[in-house]
Amino acid sequence: MDFFRKSSLASIVLLGLLGCSSPDSGVTIQPADVAVEQAKKVLAEDPYLWLEEVEGEQALGWVKGQNNRTLAQLQANPVYASLEAQALDIVNSSERIPYGSIRNGQVYNFWQDATNVRGLWRKTSLESYATDQPEWDTIVDFDALATLENKNWVYKGADCYTAKDIANYKCLVSLSDGGKDAVTVREFDLSAKQFLSDGFTLPEAKSGAEWVDYNTLLVTTNWGGDGSTLTESGYPSVVKRWKRGTPLEQADTLFTASKTDVGAFPFTLDKADGSKVEGVVVAPTFFTREYYLFSGAQVVKLPLPEQSDLVGLYEEQLFFTVKQDWTVTVDGNDILFKSGSLLAMPFVVSSSITQATIPEVVFEPNERQAIEDVTMTKGQILMTLSDNVVGNVFAITKGKSGWISTKLDLPANGTLSVSFADPDEDTVFVNYEGFLTPDSLMSYSASTGKVSTLKSLPSWFDADDLVVEQKQVASKDGTLIPFFVIHKKGIKHDGNTPTLLYGYGGFQVSMRPSYNGLRGKLWLERGGAFVLANIRGGGEFGPKWHQAGLKTHRQVIYDDFIAVGEWLIDHKLTSPEHLGIQGGSNGGLLMGVMLTQRPDLWNAVIVQVPLLDMLRYHLLLAGASWVGEYGSPDVPEEREWLEAMSPYHNFHAATDYPEPFFVTSTKDDRVHPGHARKMAKLFEAAGKPFLYYENIDGGHSAAANQQETARRVALEFTYLTEKLMTE
Repeated sequence: MDFFRKSSLASIVLLGLLGCSSPDSGVTIQPADVAVEQAKKVLAEDPYLWLEEVEGEQALGWVKGQNNRTLAQLQANPVYASLEAQALDIVNSSERIPYGSIRNGQVYNFWQDATNVRGLWRKTSLESYATDQPEWDTIVDFDALATLENKNWVYKGADCYTAKDIANYKCLVSLSDGGKDAVTVREFDLSAKQFLSDGFTLPEAKSGAEWVDYNTLLVTTNWGGDGSTLTESGYPSVVKRWKRGTPLEQADTLFTASKTDVGAFPFTLDKADGSKVEGVVVAPTFFTREYYLFSGAQVVKLPLPEQSDLVGLYEEQLFFTVKQDWTVTVDGNDILFKSGSLLAMPFVVSSSITQATIPEVVFEPNERQAIEDVTMTKGQILMTLSDNVVGNVFAITKGKSGWISTKLDLPANGTLSVSFADPDEDTVFVNYEGFLTPDSLMSYSASTGKVSTLKSLPSWFDADDLVVEQKQVASKDGTLIPFFVIHKKGIKHDGNTPTLLYGYGGFQVSMRPSYNGLRGKLWLERGGAFVLANIRGGGEFGPKWHQAGLKTHRQVIYDDFIAVGEWLIDHKLTSPEHLGIQGGSNGGLLMGVMLTQRPDLWNAVIVQVPLLDMLRYHLLLAGASWVGEYGSPDVPEEREWLEAMSPYHNFHAATDYPEPFFVTSTKDDRVHPGHARKMAKLFEAAGKPFLYYENIDGGHSAAANQQETARRVALEFTYLTEKLMTE
C-alpha cells in the first residue's frame, strides 16, 4: 500500500471499480413523466423491494435466517473444518510478503494476522526490510484503536505529506466503519504516532484529499453532510481548497462538477523545481475524463481526449495514455494516435494543442498487447505491459533520438506488477507471480539497473504434479478467446475432473496469472482443475477488447464465457455435472447471466457481491455510475436489452437451475446487497434449492479481516466439493 503517493490519479482512475457513467450525449432519454410511471410499475411488480432496506429489521431477519441455514448445512460437512483450518494457516501466516512503500530509507507496511485482526501500521529501515526478520516499529495498532474508541474500524490507507523541510511527517489516515467505501479521514502525526485533535479531519463520506503543501489540502467530500453536493452516483462534485487551522465549512470553492457527472476528484502534478500544479479530474462517465488545472484565478481544461488517463510530469513532458483512436489537427494536418498508446507532450497550461505541443508516441502496443500500468520513479517512467496475458516491465527514458524503452531483467511467463514506485525514490518494488509460482518481491534500482529478490512466498500447495496450459476457443462470432487451464498432470479426459471456471469480463479489468494459496491448497491439490477465462470486457488486449462488449453489445462477453465452458465439456476435461463457475461484482452479474442463460452447463454457481437486478441497479448505491458499462434503464433501446439480460427478470420458476451459492455483504456500499437478496428470494419463493451467506461487515470484498476471509473461502470450497467432487 502506497502511503506516500505523490498523486492520486491512479486511484482516481480505479475508483471502481467504483463504477461510473451517465448516458452518452445524443442518446434519447425517456421524458421524466414516463420514467416516473415506469418506476411506479417496477415498484408494483417487485414484491421484494423490502430486501433493499440494507439494515431494515425485516430484511436483516431474513438474512440472518438464511445465514444460519447455510452455515448449518456447509459447516456440518466434515470437509469444512479441515478447509477452514488450512485457510486460516495461509491467511494468518507470518510468511506472507509484507508489501510496503518507501520514504527516506524507511519501509511502511500494513499487516494483519491471527493476533492483529484489524492490523498494524508499522515501519522498518530498508536495510532491515531486506533481512528475513525485519525489526518492525508499530505506528498504529488498529485493534487497540478500535477498542479504545469502541468503533468497528477497518483501515483503508494513508496519504502522507513528507516534504523534506517538514520535520514531523503528517498523514491523512482513512478509517472505514465495517469496511464500507465511505471513510472518516483523520490527520496523524507520523513521528509522534498519534492522531491530531486539531488537525485536518473529514467526516464519513466518499472523500478525496490531496496535499498541496503542509498547510493546504484540495478536498472533495459530502459538503454539509446532506448530500446536496453529491452527484447522482453518490460521489463528490465540489472541490475546495482547505487551509490548516480554518473550519472545513470555510474552505474555498474551486470547482463544481455537474450532478450527472460520476464525480470530481483533486490531484496534483509535481514539477521538477519542487512546486505543484493543482487540478481536478472530472469523470463524466466511468470511461471518460476531463482534466482541469487551476492557473491563478483561472480553470484551464487540458486538451486531452475524453478517454485518457493522466500519468504525470517527467522531463517537462506530460505523460498520458489514450483509450480511443485520437486525431489531432494542427495547422491543417491530421495526426492519428492509436488507442492503447502511451503519449507525451510538452507541458503547457493551455486548452489547445499547437505545433509546439504536438504529442509524441512513447509506446504503441500491438493487437495482442496492453499497457497495464504506468508509474514514475526517480529519473524514469516504468511501463507494465501485458503481452498475450504475460507480463513485462519497461524503463522509459529520454534519448537523443527520442524515447527509449528498455525491458527490465525480470522473470518471464508470469504476471509482473510494480507494487511501489515514487518520483523521489530510486528503489522500486516489483512483484512476480504465476499460477504455480509463489509471489516474489524484487527490488529494482533506477540508477544502477540492478534487480535483486527481496522476499518470496513459501509454496502453499504441492505444484509438482500440476500443469498450466494456455488455450483458445472461437466465440459465437468467431473471435478467439484465450483461457488458462491448471490441472493435475496426466488426468484422464473422461469428463470427470471437478473444474472451477472463473471470469469477470468488464470495466477493462484484466484477469492475469496469479498465485493463490487458498485456491491451490483447497482445490487444485485435492484434484480440482481451475480455468481462468480472458473474455471480452476485460483489458487483456487493450481498450478495444473491453469496448467490444459495452452496453447493448454485452452478449459477446457472455458468449465468450459460454464458449470456454463448452470447450471444457467438448474436450472432456469435465462435464456439466462436474463443472462449476465463480465470479464477483461485475463477475457476479456474469454468474447471474450464466445461471439464467445456460443453467444446463454448470452444476455449481458461486455468485459473489453481484449485480442482478439490471432495471434498478442505477438507483442503488453507486449504480448510476456504471451506466457507461451496462447501459441505462432510462434509454428505451438499452432498457430493452437490460430487461432481456437481467438475471432477476429472467428467472423462471419452471426452469431447472443448479443450486447457486450467493455471497454478499451488508456493509457493501458499492454494490447493493439487495441484488443478491432479491435473487435468492426468487429461489426461495419457487421452492428451489439455494445457499446464501451475507457477511454483516466486510464491504465490497465481503470480508473485513483475515478470519472472515478464511471462513468465506472454506464455505465456498465446501460447496464446490459437495457439488462437483461427490460421485
